[in-house]
Amino acid sequence: MATSSPSNLSNGEFVGRKQKRGPPFKFLVPLVYAPILPLIRIAFRRNPVLRDRLFFGVLAFGFAHGTYLVSDIYDAESKS
Repeated sequence: MATSSPSNLSNGEFVGRKQKRGPPFKFLVPLVYAPILPLIRIAFRRNPVLRDRLFFGVLAFGFAHGTYLVSDIYDAESKS
């Protein structure tokens, strides 16, 4: 029985996964919305109702995004 190793490339038996190049953008999203939180507090200092709604909306988005990432990882682990 033949094994799947890189030496079997010429036989056509090796079926490998092509690795993606570039950064995983879904993990870089917090670098965008994390600095927005203090900026919301500073920019909307004169309008506390809008400031609080916007702040908690961005915060909820952050938690939802984190939950999506964790559930996606757990889902991938449960399939294998």
